[in-house]
Amino acid sequence: MRLYNDVGWWGERVEQDIEEMLNKVQSVGAWKNDTLIGFARAVLDGKFRAYVEDVVIHSSYQKEGIGIKLVSKLLDDLSHIDVISLFCEQHLIPFYEKNNLKYSKSQFVMHRR
Repeated sequence: MRLYNDVGWWGERVEQDIEEMLNKVQSVGAWKNDTLIGFARAVLDGKFRAYVEDVVIHSSYQKEGIGIKLVSKLLDDLSHIDVISLFCEQHLIPFYEKNNLKYSKSQFVMHRR
């Protein structure tokens, strides 16, 4: 919760919901002493598809390479998955390309709310 709050993400989420979510995903974290300073997770079906979600780095530790290392570790953990995808803002494309993810002009993001 503190990490999400620090970066201004998902103010409507509550600790119990985050705990439940973490039981259903593949995740990696970066710690300094006993404090979580970075986090990345993927939603997956276990074999064919995974979707990287919530790469979050505490504001005091951004631009130090922690995010790249977390994504790299997560992708290593998901190496048995056929297709790994993510959605990001355009300015983050170079960040994800550092881990060999490729931009695709042929797909469109669609949401239902």
